[in-house]
Amino acid sequence: MPRLFNIAFVIVALFSLVLVTAAAAAPNTQVSQWQPNTSYLVGVQVTYAGQTYQCLQAHTSLQGWEPPNVPALWKLVSGPAFTSTNTPVIPTQTSLTPTKIQPTLTRTPSPTSIGSCPSPLWSRTAVYVGNNTVSWNSHEWRATWWTQGEEPGTTGQWGVWEDKGACNGATLTPTPILPSATPLTPTAVLPTSTPGTPAPTPTQGSGNLLRHVITGYWQNFNNGARVLRLRDVPVAYNLVAVAFADATSTPGAVTFHLDSGLVSALGGYTEAEFINDINLLHSQGRKVIISVGGELGSVVVADAASATNFANSLYNLMTHYGFDGVDIDLENGINPTYMTSALRQLSAKAGPSLIITMAPQTIDMQSTSSGYFQVALNIKDILTLVNMQYYNSGSMLGCDGKVYSQGSVDFLTALACIQLQNGLRPDQVGLGLPASTSGAGSGYVSPAIVNNALDCLARGTNCGNFKPSTTYPGIRGAMTWSINWDASNNYNWVNTISAHLGNVP
Repeated sequence: MPRLFNIAFVIVALFSLVLVTAAAAAPNTQVSQWQPNTSYLVGVQVTYAGQTYQCLQAHTSLQGWEPPNVPALWKLVSGPAFTSTNTPVIPTQTSLTPTKIQPTLTRTPSPTSIGSCPSPLWSRTAVYVGNNTVSWNSHEWRATWWTQGEEPGTTGQWGVWEDKGACNGATLTPTPILPSATPLTPTAVLPTSTPGTPAPTPTQGSGNLLRHVITGYWQNFNNGARVLRLRDVPVAYNLVAVAFADATSTPGAVTFHLDSGLVSALGGYTEAEFINDINLLHSQGRKVIISVGGELGSVVVADAASATNFANSLYNLMTHYGFDGVDIDLENGINPTYMTSALRQLSAKAGPSLIITMAPQTIDMQSTSSGYFQVALNIKDILTLVNMQYYNSGSMLGCDGKVYSQGSVDFLTALACIQLQNGLRPDQVGLGLPASTSGAGSGYVSPAIVNNALDCLARGTNCGNFKPSTTYPGIRGAMTWSINWDASNNYNWVNTISAHLGNVP
C-alpha cells in the first residue's frame, strides 16, 4: 500500500511538471501593444512592430518614445534582432501635426520609401541622438545631438542635422502645391524667442541659443531652497544648468544621478521623469546643460588621460540624458592645457551645437594669465558663454585699474569690461549674481541693478561712477545661483530681468 501511494504520487508530480513546463513555454498572450501617454512599471512587457520589450524604468510614455527609440527605458526580449543598435526603428505610420506655418506654396515631396539611401526614413515623431543617421529628400543626414520633430534640411548650417550628401546622386524636384480654400492652421507654435528679442544667426559655439540668455542653476540637492522638478522651472530661464555632475574613481571622469535627498523631498522623482522633463524643455526651445564642479566639486583634469576621460564621460551623459552641453564651474583650480584638450575632444564628438559655458570666480578672470581666462581664450571659437560670479569676492580691480566693491553697478560693469577688453565677444559675456541674499555669502544686488549694468554695457546708460570707454551691444545676459533660491523669493530675480532683457540691444 505505501509503495502504490508513492508511485501514484510520482506520476501526478511528473504530469504537473509537464503542464507547468508547457505553460512556461507558451507565448504570453497577455502582452499589450505599446501606447503613448500610458504609465508603465518596471518589468511590464509590451509589443511594438512585432517585437516584445520589457520596461527597465517606470515612466509615462510619450509620442516618439517608442520602445526601440529609448533603450534606457525598454529592453528587447523577443522578436527580430535590430540591424543597428544606434539607429531608431521608424514607425510605418505617423500622424503629422503641423507645428509651424510654411512660408511658401511649394515644398519638396516626402519620400515614401528609403530608395537609394541606406538609412531609415526620417520620422517627425521619432527621437534621435547624436550620430543617428536618416534619409530625407534623397539625402543622408546625421544628427549631431538629441532631436525630435526637426526636419532635416530646415535647421541651417549649425543646426541639429548635418547633410552627408545625396544618396547615389539622387535629388528630388520640388512639386508645386496649390493653395486650398482653407488655409493651414497650426495646432501649436513653439516659442523661438522672448518678446522683442530676435533670435541670432547660429554660429560655432552658439548652441543655437537665443540672442539674450538667462541662465539658472537647478539644484540636484536640498539645501533649504524650494525643491523643484525640471518641469517646474519658469520658461524665462532659457538655459538651465543642472548642478552638479559627480567625480568618479576614474581620473577626470564624471557621472550623474538624481540626489536621493532631493527625490525624497519631492515625494519621488525618477530618472525617466527627469529625462522626460529635459525633453519638455527642449520642446519649449530651451537648453539644458550639466554643470561640473561647484564649491565641493572634486573633478580634476590634469593630464591627457583624464582629459579624454572627462570628454568621453560627458558625452555619454549628453547622449543618455539629452544634455545640450557642459558648464565648467571648477572652484578648486583648473589646468588650462588639459581642460582645453578635454573641451576640444568633447566638441569633436558633439559637433557645433555643443554649448560650453563657464562660471569662474571673480579672481579667476582678473588677468589673461589665470587658468580660467586662458581656457576661455583657448576655446573662444567653440565657447558659448562666460557667466563670471560677481559675488563672494570682496573688492576687485576693474578694467580701469581702480578698486571696486561688490554689490554695486560699478563692480559689475568694471569687471565685465576686463573680459570684453581682453578677447571675449559681448555675446560670450554674462553677469552671474545670486538670486537672493540666501544664494550667496555676499555680493547680492537687486535684479534692478543687474538691469542697469546690462544697460550700461550695451548702450552706455544707467551707469554708476564707472562708464566703459565703448559700448558692447549684444551683451548676452545674466546668470543666477540659483533657480531654487529664486523660487523661494517668488521668482523676483528672473521676472525682473526677463521683463527688461528684451529691450537691451
